[in-house]
Amino acid sequence: MSIEELARANVRALTPYQSARRLGGSGDVWLNANEYPQPVEFQLTQQNLNRYPECQPKQVIERYADYAGVKPEQVLVSRGADEGIELLIRAFCEPGEDAVLYCPPTYGMYSVSAEAFGVEYRTVQALEDWQLDLPAIAEKLDGVKVVFVCSPNNPTGQLINPQDLRTLLEMTRGKALVVADEAYIEFCPQATVAGWLAEYPHLVVLRTLSKAFALAGLRCGFTLASEEIINLLLKVIAPYPLSTPVADIAAQALSPQGIVQMRERVAEIKRNRQYLVSALQEVPCVERVFDSETNYVLARITASSAVFKSLWDQGIILRDQNKQPSLSGCLRISVGTREECQRVIDALREQPGLAATERV
Repeated sequence: MSIEELARANVRALTPYQSARRLGGSGDVWLNANEYPQPVEFQLTQQNLNRYPECQPKQVIERYADYAGVKPEQVLVSRGADEGIELLIRAFCEPGEDAVLYCPPTYGMYSVSAEAFGVEYRTVQALEDWQLDLPAIAEKLDGVKVVFVCSPNNPTGQLINPQDLRTLLEMTRGKALVVADEAYIEFCPQATVAGWLAEYPHLVVLRTLSKAFALAGLRCGFTLASEEIINLLLKVIAPYPLSTPVADIAAQALSPQGIVQMRERVAEIKRNRQYLVSALQEVPCVERVFDSETNYVLARITASSAVFKSLWDQGIILRDQNKQPSLSGCLRISVGTREECQRVIDALREQPGLAATERV
């Protein structure tokens, strides 16, 4: 028997998530992973690397709880929000019996994590405006234990209607968890549903330091939920999910000064986003620019695959969304520095496109 045959059948059949780094490319303008475009400096203060770290570092938990407006008992820290997705599936879904549900086009890890654990994933296509199709979701909820909703949604950039989220929470009460993935919430903090946790014991909120906190390389995420849910996740989490340096830097990022600096970065990215959107709307090959509440912009572009390759060859790396349902012709552009935004605009202006009068 080959090594391949020893592996679980669902793993043999699994297509891994194509992260920005896995897709590769060699460029100097990286606008494909929704990262903050410049490094932020931190100093390591903990020198006790001979000791194992705390499973849930107290200072990190307390500072995040204070920042998010919840109790420390409602916070779990993990290796990115991606680990939070896995923990929820492991703790709540019986392989071969239960299902998760999500609404494409959206983040790709919900299906990959479910498939890796032998859990069925169901999809309900989002409506034309990428809002939730609530009647269709209601029809597919039988046997579903976890519903994932990304808001603001990646890669489309828009918020999910809060009233629809409330309807979904009522629909699933006593039957399934609803997981609000708020990876990009710092760009529209007024839209968080973290304040709903007391009202809905089956609500879970995912957060991260990867985007607005400029720490994608740190791999540090948070799960906010009822104390009961957090205690269940603590049963299945790794013994030492956060290394000492990660906890050290996360605590610094969540200090009062760190949060002020994060908000300054958010304001800068929003200014650059407005500049990028306005400039894109004047480019001939750009058919439509969609509204965004995040640090990226989705645009429908004439001959998008050729344009994507042309920019790739020039060292400008974007994210092709063509294969996502309803996103034919769409490229996702992370908001970089003003200079990087200008590089994108200049490169797109050189591409053939429709005349402005022909655009719909």
